[in-house]
Amino acid sequence: MTTSRRAYKVDAENPGSEVAAETAAAMAAASLVFRRAGDAHYAHLLLHHAQQLFEFADTYRGHYDASVEVVKNYYPSSSGYKDELLWAALWLHRATGRRDYLDYALANADDFGGTGWAVSEFSWDIKYAGLQVLASQLLVEEKEQHLRLSAEQRAVVEQLRSNAEYYVCSCMNRNPGGAKHNAGRTPAGLLFIRPWNNLQYASSAAFLLTVYSDVLASLRQPLRCGGGGTGEAGFAEADDVLAFAKAQADYILGTNPMRTSYLVGYGAAYPRRVHHRAASSASYRHDRDFIGCLQGFDSWYSARRENPHDLVGAVVGGPNAEDVFNDHRGAYMQTEACTYNTAPMVGVFSKLMQIEGQQPQRPPEADL
Repeated sequence: MTTSRRAYKVDAENPGSEVAAETAAAMAAASLVFRRAGDAHYAHLLLHHAQQLFEFADTYRGHYDASVEVVKNYYPSSSGYKDELLWAALWLHRATGRRDYLDYALANADDFGGTGWAVSEFSWDIKYAGLQVLASQLLVEEKEQHLRLSAEQRAVVEQLRSNAEYYVCSCMNRNPGGAKHNAGRTPAGLLFIRPWNNLQYASSAAFLLTVYSDVLASLRQPLRCGGGGTGEAGFAEADDVLAFAKAQADYILGTNPMRTSYLVGYGAAYPRRVHHRAASSASYRHDRDFIGCLQGFDSWYSARRENPHDLVGAVVGGPNAEDVFNDHRGAYMQTEACTYNTAPMVGVFSKLMQIEGQQPQRPPEADL
């Protein structure tokens, strides 16, 4: 591969609080996983670097797309960096148990938009819905007497939870105010936010709704929406929220008008022409001739034949607003594979597998 793959950096003179804080959040969350898996050394290493990155992101505040302007054409920061700072602080509190991270998040929740932003999407850019769901879990910790909140802090957490419920209700089309306050859907029921790589929003919604259903179950409280554009009731139980998340997962796995699984490698019908350079080019083991950039376009990108390699596990961009999918590399809005499409589904699948394991098993049929 001869295409330039230049690496960029942020530093004190050229800050990038979004990427530094997001990496801090990811490392803090990952440290919890490795700690529970018994790898204390690696968990400690992740947490140490997460704390360093958060301090850097907070001390040297600035937009990463102002420091690295080339990203504005691909990954612009529309929500700024304050959502990432709150997101990272809450994850660091979860991973360390340190009160100062919690105090930071709650003290800055208003100024940083956490209590003000009520949104209908969760993505690599806009973290507000995620941090609001994460903050809602603090109420579960308080109920189980693992955490003490002052009256002022509890009021902040309740406002964060209210915004989390706005997001969940928006996904389920139960917010009052019609389309302006509810996420769009395709005719077959898939959440639809934008034409380009829409499944990132559906998969992340499925994940957050799965998590929030556990919050509702733990608090033994219903979802409070106030009635939506469909005329549905203003309350929903935890099982209703989880069922909607499962429906989104089922759609992605093939329960859709195209009868196509948008998870590559799963099912009988899945995308065969994924917009992915390595998957769509010949293997070096079979063709050792040099393939230049133009030749790659002429011989592979524009060809109708299937990719020589299945990008197993990738979730592609998905169908358009009418549930129609064009399996062609040139239709990159639909066939491009992204890690942030697939990652949320891991959590959804884990929860659904857990539920499956809790279901009573059918007794074996007696031999006739």
